[in-house]
Amino acid sequence: MAKVIGIDLGTTNSCVAVLEGGEPTVITNAEGSRTTPSVVAFSKDGERLVGTAARRQAVTNSVNTVFSIKRFMGRRYNEVQEEEKLVPYKVSASPSGDCQVSAGGKTYRPPEISAMILQKMRETAENYLGEKVTQAVITVPAYFNDSQRQATKDAGRIAGLEVLRIINEPTAASLAYGLEKKKNEKVAVFDLGGGTFDISILAIGEDSFEVLSTNGDTHLGGDDFDQRVIDWLAEEFLRDQGVDLRKDAMALQRLKEGAEKAKCELSTSMQTDINLPFITADASGPKHLNYRLTRSKLEQLVDDLLSRTKQPCLSALEDAGLKPGDVDEVILVGGMTRMPAVAEMVKKLFGKEPHRGVNPDEVVAM
Repeated sequence: MAKVIGIDLGTTNSCVAVLEGGEPTVITNAEGSRTTPSVVAFSKDGERLVGTAARRQAVTNSVNTVFSIKRFMGRRYNEVQEEEKLVPYKVSASPSGDCQVSAGGKTYRPPEISAMILQKMRETAENYLGEKVTQAVITVPAYFNDSQRQATKDAGRIAGLEVLRIINEPTAASLAYGLEKKKNEKVAVFDLGGGTFDISILAIGEDSFEVLSTNGDTHLGGDDFDQRVIDWLAEEFLRDQGVDLRKDAMALQRLKEGAEKAKCELSTSMQTDINLPFITADASGPKHLNYRLTRSKLEQLVDDLLSRTKQPCLSALEDAGLKPGDVDEVILVGGMTRMPAVAEMVKKLFGKEPHRGVNPDEVVAM
């Protein structure tokens, strides 16, 4: 029997899983990673790059590198003025008034770009399974409207996949934790991803999931936390060396990679060294960047970003007619929830330890 794959098509990263012997398995891609950057790029010689290869060349080829396409899926051009400011590639209105993006000398509809990412996920699954894959289940945020859901289905079709179902991400996360076996529980799914923050309150009954309320901030995610570290590094370097690294595309890409790595390391360590040799040069010769970042300094840098997750949680509870104490389980989703300060804040807000059993990057695909 042909296998059906589950795909978490994320704003920043995507993930694919398959059911084997009744257990979900997250599939590793050709680069050896269990998540694939949701990035598509077109090189100067017309080659199409997807995933890690596309992300690596982003800074030197920013106008032809499309990321965060999920923000434009199923949206009218007049709805995305804020999102458009966040990306270096060109976003414009199609003849019908929908969004379209331009890269590599061509114009694409968002589902066409998403299809390239889905194709990559499909290839990853086919390489692992050694057989052709034609059917998939794809997840979307609970707040996606009908046109955003349809755009996701269209992307699947363009990628050569029959999309059997579109499932809400918080429902998918709850299933991964086996919470469908519970009777009449209220579950909060706190999802802080790379580009967006979502909080959903679910009611779980006998084999049924009902989304009671959903809230969030579509402009808050791991990228914003990275940016705080990038700015801190750049300011320190500017003060010490008199050079603003943000004005140098190559240096900025290295800063971005260094900042993200440091942020991830501080989830398990109390301090980390960011060491970027030969980051730039001036008349006196090459310059090296070397700074120590502590967990407490990182928490100080992102404190206001963390605070921005509180109000959506309280609003979601209010819309569901619940108090924090009425929630039986809290699930953390998204790589940013690995940060101890995030889990601590969630614990304070809901008055209980959040679940951490399943990898937050993979829980939705499973």
